[in-house]
Amino acid sequence: MNIKVCGLKSEDNINALKQLDLDWMGFIFYEKSPRDVSEEAHLKTALLDENWQSDIKKVGVFVNMRIHDILHYVHDYHLDFVQLHGNERPEYCRELNNLWSMSSMRKAKIIKAFSIGAAEDFEHVQQYERHCAYFLFDTKGEAPGGNGVTFDWKLLDHYQGITPFLLSGGISEAEVPAIKKLTAPQLFGVDINSKFEQAPTIKDVKRIQHFIQMLKN
Repeated sequence: MNIKVCGLKSEDNINALKQLDLDWMGFIFYEKSPRDVSEEAHLKTALLDENWQSDIKKVGVFVNMRIHDILHYVHDYHLDFVQLHGNERPEYCRELNNLWSMSSMRKAKIIKAFSIGAAEDFEHVQQYERHCAYFLFDTKGEAPGGNGVTFDWKLLDHYQGITPFLLSGGISEAEVPAIKKLTAPQLFGVDINSKFEQAPTIKDVKRIQHFIQMLKN
């Protein structure tokens, strides 16, 4: 089970989390988010550290950003994935992939996020299959993400695609038993964020370590 911790901003917090058995770390490049890192020069230094563990992948989270800007963030911050959390169309994803295929700039894989609140929210997911490495299913709410509550996971039965997905939205230790019971064949991992914060952007390292042990053991 892949585990992604998102919404990181503190260099000390990031360095502490590096010591855990994590798979991905997520960094939000969205100015309306309290976890926005797009103007944090110190974070770029941390992400470009030559001692960065290569087995922890770096994910940039974007909301309706210009493709040109995403290309530069991927290059400048050495991102491995871009997570598209807005209203990006399949054509947007296709153009990103095409530009990477024709460019010498650093390339990344695409994670497309979808807000889920009802069965019909899966209707347009199939259009993205050819263009994305992963999907992320989050709770539908007022914000593009980070609403801090889970959705009805029984709705996952309506996903019939082949693209692996991450489960997101208000996940804490309390959800581990339910996660372990999920039978969705394409479930690849979970994305955790606000439920593990001691303060805005500061994650509780010990709680996350416990969560990892609960989920992976």
